[in-house]
Amino acid sequence: MTETPFIHRFEPATGAGSPPLLLLHGTGGDENDLLGLGKMISPGSALLSPRGRVLEHGMPRFFRRLAEGVFDEEDVRRRALELGDFVSEARKQYGIAAPLAVGFSNGANIAAALLLLKPDVLAGAILLRAMVPLSDPPEAQLGGTPVLLLSGQGDPIVPASNSARLAALLTKAGASVTHKVLPAGHQLSQADVTLARDWIGNIAAAAA
Repeated sequence: MTETPFIHRFEPATGAGSPPLLLLHGTGGDENDLLGLGKMISPGSALLSPRGRVLEHGMPRFFRRLAEGVFDEEDVRRRALELGDFVSEARKQYGIAAPLAVGFSNGANIAAALLLLKPDVLAGAILLRAMVPLSDPPEAQLGGTPVLLLSGQGDPIVPASNSARLAALLTKAGASVTHKVLPAGHQLSQADVTLARDWIGNIAAAAA
């Protein structure tokens, strides 16, 4: 049985010099969830926003899990490669450069997996409330790929030790990681928006 392609939204760039964003929602979200966030943190960027193809009790996700915080790692690998193929096809279809991923929760976890499994697909990533996606990741060569990891100090889902481990893992793979722990829980705060916007601004300025 052939799976349907990713349902997605695409909004073309409205300004020059802003990097395209790949928006990856959390559990129960869809392709509309992060469009507003994308516009807030990078006005003018092209926005590519797919819907996760796994359903958990009717809620879209990007990969299966066995329990909260326990991932089906075989599925993580397969779904990350599928997402990478989708991004490559979408780049051709819409004529955009390699995007910066902006992922929240489950979307951040698949973005982290994509960085480790297909390092050439993304130009960088903003990982909001992410966890280590793979217990035995491949040796990735991220060659300075910029990553902003924003964790919540009071996050009941992501232990501080796990997000710190993810930062170390990506750094070891060669990514240029900025990890900040915010006085927040699992939900996003205004500080996330401000930090992400400033970080993207710095990335765009450095690329100009």
